[in-house]
Amino acid sequence: MEKEMVVVLDFGGQYNQLIARRVRECNVYCEVHPYSLGIERLKDMGPKGIIFTGGPNSVYGDGSPRCPEEVFGLGIPILGICYGSQLMAHMLGGKVKTAPVSEYGRTEVEVGRESVLFSNVQEKTVCWMSHTDYIEKAPAGFKVTAHTPACPVAAMEDPARGLYAVQFHPEVMHTKEGMRMISNFVRGICHCKGDWRMDSFVENAVRQVREKVGKGRVLCALSGGVDSSVAAVLLAKAVGKQLTCVFVDHGLLRKNEGDQVEAVFGDKGIYDLNFVRVNAQERFYSRLAGVEEPEEKRKVIGEEFIRVFEEEARKIGAVDFLVQGTIYPDVIESGLGKSAVIKSHHNVGGLPDCVDFKEIIEPLRMLFKDEVRRAGIELGLPEHLVNRQPFPGPGLGVRIVGEVTADKVRMVQDADAVFREEVAKAGADKGLGQFFAALTNMRSVGVMGDGRTYDYAVALRAVCTSDFMTAEAAQIPWEVLGKVAGRIVNEVKGVNRVLYDCTGKPPGTIEFE
Repeated sequence: MEKEMVVVLDFGGQYNQLIARRVRECNVYCEVHPYSLGIERLKDMGPKGIIFTGGPNSVYGDGSPRCPEEVFGLGIPILGICYGSQLMAHMLGGKVKTAPVSEYGRTEVEVGRESVLFSNVQEKTVCWMSHTDYIEKAPAGFKVTAHTPACPVAAMEDPARGLYAVQFHPEVMHTKEGMRMISNFVRGICHCKGDWRMDSFVENAVRQVREKVGKGRVLCALSGGVDSSVAAVLLAKAVGKQLTCVFVDHGLLRKNEGDQVEAVFGDKGIYDLNFVRVNAQERFYSRLAGVEEPEEKRKVIGEEFIRVFEEEARKIGAVDFLVQGTIYPDVIESGLGKSAVIKSHHNVGGLPDCVDFKEIIEPLRMLFKDEVRRAGIELGLPEHLVNRQPFPGPGLGVRIVGEVTADKVRMVQDADAVFREEVAKAGADKGLGQFFAALTNMRSVGVMGDGRTYDYAVALRAVCTSDFMTAEAAQIPWEVLGKVAGRIVNEVKGVNRVLYDCTGKPPGTIEFE
């Protein structure tokens, strides 16, 4: 059965991936493509609906991105968001200009509930605005369906042509009823059935991999993270012992994590595959000696990872396929419409030039992270692995501010283990998107017993987020933080001070470096 699809045309908006994720939450398959996608290619894809993203440009500016005019005559429903709404107005004869008052942040919008787009939405609803231009006059044939005191055309539509536009961002969590609006568009306007399911994806992926590989040999760089673990299990289910997984332990994982990975995938694990663990901790620490700048650390870790992997691959010999855990955000961020290449330790980077293989297999390349987790559950991966918190590719290398040493890794591993243990024990982990300990580069005077100390400060970080694009600092109960701080300064040698990071994203980031 051919799956239904909604296409997101990207005009440079920061929420392009999020729009696609929201559509998929409606159980409708969705892909992101550049706004320059040709009209014939678009027609060949046969989408049930099209969504225009936001973007940083002004539609009346020189060289501003725009789609082919023919797209409006395809008879396919279109939803324009922010820049996408302004583009629709501009190209169809409306008027767009600089707004007298810019709107940014949570804004109360009054909507017309007679619109299918706003079916079952409150008449006054909170939406997320982010614009300096606005639609002053809607094109002929359009009806204004929402407004604010500062924005006369917060939404407009021409149902006869299937054209809908909103100035705000329904895809972000700050728009309280945004998911309902997207569902109304996808299910109520595009008439999608919503029959895209993860169990059918896994079944089809396993079958396709088995057909592609045949009797060939497959090599996988297993990091122990969610993406590579799910990819490895999918391949193991498809081809069994034809798969060899190489796990490079760079010494920058969380406490005991390397052993946990080996317990799942090693000889005593439950999967039928070949597993090789490379304990390269000292090698990575040596390469990182004296390196303090964050991007340089990332580069060193990524390069060394590839070198170690290449050496192990040579020992294994020629293979037919190289599998990697590329997921859809990697594909989008490395260039829409381009093939993703090997990741330099979780970031799209350079292909190992000393690994002898014929073809890359990327079984997860069209899935978002939450979908990868669901695929992992379908494949029977342990929940503690599938639901593991996001972890940076360079590992603790970017949770240690400044130079990385074995002693600093030990400090942050121990502090992080205490933090995670106590938060979970108190039940305070419910609803947290991510929480961890990082080691600052600050040393300060303290008192331990009868003596003075001059040791490091640990920073605790916990955030609430649904999409990791925006986040708020979590309000961990004070008694929990107090217990964590007491245990860390008493149990972690070299640490005498504990701080809690109250910064949201933006202006901060979730990780430290």
